Amino acid sequence: MTSLTTVSRRDALCLTAAALALAPGLARADAAAVEAELRKLYGDKKPGSGKIRLDVPQIAENGLVVPISVEVESPMTEKDHVKTVHVFADGNPLPGIASFRFTPACGRAAASTRMRLAQTQNIVAVAEMADGSLFSTKSEVKVTIGGCGG
Repeated sequence: MTSLTTVSRRDALCLTAAALALAPGLARADAAAVEAELRKLYGDKKPGSGKIRLDVPQIAENGLVVPISVEVESPMTEKDHVKTVHVFADGNPLPGIASFRFTPACGRAAASTRMRLAQTQNIVAVAEMADGSLFSTKSEVKVTIGGCGG
């Protein structure tokens, strides 16, 4: 019969504290990671500006619950509508935050959700239209820790 190694409560707490201390230094996305995700989705196609509005707070006092709204100007007809909107964060461990899919039946290309942000970073929204054109916008969100800056 084999014996199991017993880990004391103190050792377990020390290991947990060490892991949490190292966690912020682990891999984070950056602008290059967001660009890589966009290349996977759209190849070398470059997005234009305009048409897309991203509403995020300039300062988020609680990075655990950050509201986000995105809206794209479009008549939402069969020939001219928004197909998808992808939202990325360049400072989170994984850059992809959300993807929204639309059809002409939606009537309006708008969506809202909440996201979790690990630190102050840029939020990037990219809209793909029915004709294949892309539009993009970016906004920085400063995440404060307990209202003390971040």
